[in-house]
Amino acid sequence: MKLKPAIYFLLVSLLGMWSCTKDEERSCSTCENEQTSSFELCKEINENASVNGKDTGTDYDVYLSNLKDEGVECGG
Repeated sequence: MKLKPAIYFLLVSLLGMWSCTKDEERSCSTCENEQTSSFELCKEINENASVNGKDTGTDYDVYLSNLKDEGVECGG
């Protein structure tokens, strides 16, 4: 009977570690509009936006929202 709590704890721990590793991924898309050449916009692990590999120091969602307000399209 003492084995069941240990197995339960192990399974919960493994599930927790697996779900956290997905959050650590970097996601990128290409953005462009009529006035600028295309550029790569990424959401970094620290939740900041980076443009062409340079951290902007700005939250990704705020940065993306500002780009959309300026008519920039980002996707894929």
